[in-house]
Amino acid sequence: MKNYKILALKYRPQDFKDLIGQEVLSKTITNAIKVGKTPNAYLLTGIRGVGKTTTARLIAKALNCENNVSKKNNCNPNNFCDSCRDITESRHIDVLEMDAASKTGIDDIRDLIENSKYSPTSASFKIFIIDEVHMLSKQAFNGLLKTLEEPPPSLKFILATTEVKKIPITILSRCQRFDLKRVKIDQIFNHLDEISKKEKGNISSKALRIIAQVSEGSVRDGISLLDRAITFQNANSKNEINDQDVRNMLGLADKSKVINILKEVLEGNSSKAVDILKELINHGIEAKNFLNDVLEVLSLMNRKLSLGSIKNDKILPEEEINLINQISNGISIEDIGLFWQFTIKTIDDLKIINDEEITLEMYIMQLAHLKGMNTSLVESSKEEITNHNELKKEIIKEEKDFKENNTLKIKSQLKNTDQVKNKAIEQPKLKTAEPVKIKINSFEDIVKLAIQENEIELKYDLERNVKLVSFKNGTIDISFNEKLNKNFIKILTEKLYSWTGERWIISLNKKIGEKTIFERKNESRNKIINEAKNNKKIKMLLEAFDDANLINVQKDDEK
Repeated sequence: MKNYKILALKYRPQDFKDLIGQEVLSKTITNAIKVGKTPNAYLLTGIRGVGKTTTARLIAKALNCENNVSKKNNCNPNNFCDSCRDITESRHIDVLEMDAASKTGIDDIRDLIENSKYSPTSASFKIFIIDEVHMLSKQAFNGLLKTLEEPPPSLKFILATTEVKKIPITILSRCQRFDLKRVKIDQIFNHLDEISKKEKGNISSKALRIIAQVSEGSVRDGISLLDRAITFQNANSKNEINDQDVRNMLGLADKSKVINILKEVLEGNSSKAVDILKELINHGIEAKNFLNDVLEVLSLMNRKLSLGSIKNDKILPEEEINLINQISNGISIEDIGLFWQFTIKTIDDLKIINDEEITLEMYIMQLAHLKGMNTSLVESSKEEITNHNELKKEIIKEEKDFKENNTLKIKSQLKNTDQVKNKAIEQPKLKTAEPVKIKINSFEDIVKLAIQENEIELKYDLERNVKLVSFKNGTIDISFNEKLNKNFIKILTEKLYSWTGERWIISLNKKIGEKTIFERKNESRNKIINEAKNNKKIKMLLEAFDDANLINVQKDDEK
């Protein structure tokens, strides 16, 4: 047990020939090394598990291989030179691997630059491999610029990252970039099949196909899942791991059952669809995986409707392809688009709702009601447009007949035309009337108009923040306080023009001017309250209640 090594490390490529899915990259790098045209820095990008760190080590091996230097060219995994063996075992003194996720600061880069000044001890090149380089800080990147552009002749940098967009352009321009692409499902499948045979794992082809598909182009993910499946086989003493075992292990749905659920939904059998869903839930399906499978089936149905029958699809077995071809006849492109958007919305809902089972049941029941929704709306709108056009044609025809007929039939023709017009379009033409011009005689009239036109902000400024200096027809002089809206003059000028049809001149004056309308109202109110306090009855009331205070007086006609 102590010497056990996980399959992802055990079967890590030790030569460029073993690097699957990256043939063009391998050929480019090896040819450049052979002719001695190597860059100062390599930048390796790609998703997780496609071989970035592995490629970095292979480059380090190729640059420092003793057999390559002596032109023997016979170094291989079965007969490694000392340099290649040390790099494989991560103990070569001149090949330094640095994890930028844990060493992000300028101090770490400063130590690295200081170390770069010294020549390699035993190899041809001193090589710095910086993994997850996008995690470095801005200062660390800036500190690396000069050394990256003009390193010592015997120094090489190899940078690896999954998020190349986070790397500054100044770093990108100093590196030779290589993008490692996702590995195809067939290549992963063949690779897993070879490993399974070497490890004496009895796993069916369908199970391996599912693992290859779930790995999403990542070789490491695929090998890790294979390792898990072999362990599952050994733990349960099973003769063979089949596709259903892998689905149960990963929480995946049987594709045929997902297709059957959609089939029942399209036929309106919500209860049967929910029963199949509950069966999947009892087998431990994960909600997100199920909805992603639904999206995949919807995309295949869309492909069938747009491009014809699905043939020679290596991902799905033939019986499932036939089932998709069959149920695609009962759905339209519009319905597929609606199902797609609703499924994506349900995936977002899973982040909020705790009970996944209820969410999926609600999703299935609502799908049955979504079918045909768009179509019915489009058809009804088309019918309305058609009816409207027919009525319009009828009106034009009646008007034409009216002009051509003799004067004896004018009344009857007019009556028929009017009846058709009223039935067709009940939109009487409005007579355009000239706007009513309002006469403004005082500043208070402007405030009243602001209240009538529901200009609340303008009313507030007029009453509280503006002091009138002078008012003439077409000209207003005002002073103001610091609370006045900066667009007050523009707004007031536009409103006065729209109300009166005339241009008004609003000028600011340094004179203090009258008190604001609000201040005058307060003074008047306070005066009335003081007069009321002198009333005998109110005096008696205030004396009887020590805490009482008169705050407002309202006349009977103001109620």
